[in-house]
Amino acid sequence: MNYNNISWDEYFMGIASLSALRSKDPNTKVGACVVDDDNKVVSIGYNGMPRGLDETKLSWNRGIDLDSKYLYVCHAEFNAILNTRNGSALNGCRLYVTLFPCNECAKACIQVGIKEIIYLENKYAETIPTQSSKIMLELAGIKLRQYTGKQLKEIVDEKL
Repeated sequence: MNYNNISWDEYFMGIASLSALRSKDPNTKVGACVVDDDNKVVSIGYNGMPRGLDETKLSWNRGIDLDSKYLYVCHAEFNAILNTRNGSALNGCRLYVTLFPCNECAKACIQVGIKEIIYLENKYAETIPTQSSKIMLELAGIKLRQYTGKQLKEIVDEKL
């Protein structure tokens, strides 16, 4: 029987994409979804300022010195890891993320035992942080795979 349902990859990348819409970053919205071997969502996250800070006093600019969002923003993968109630629950999980992880998030993924990263895009592939991220992830034996399924909007438009 064909139920014409979406694949697990489409489902979880859809959750990551929907989570990205929670980000207040005016330029780059990133979402992440961590899934276990039973295809159960373990955690989700999106890029944003640390909880409880008065965001009006921090910059969302790509500026320099203290006027740079890069000094303040927690990345989606990092938030997904921190949002997990039981850190050991991440060991052996898959991470769906809308943007290839930076070197700092790669370190966190390695430390908690993520086994596979499925990413939507890698627009910073030529940068040193992304190149170092790829090196570390490969050395750690983490499987990397670019998502090739339909985008969330495509799925919604098709199904509704």
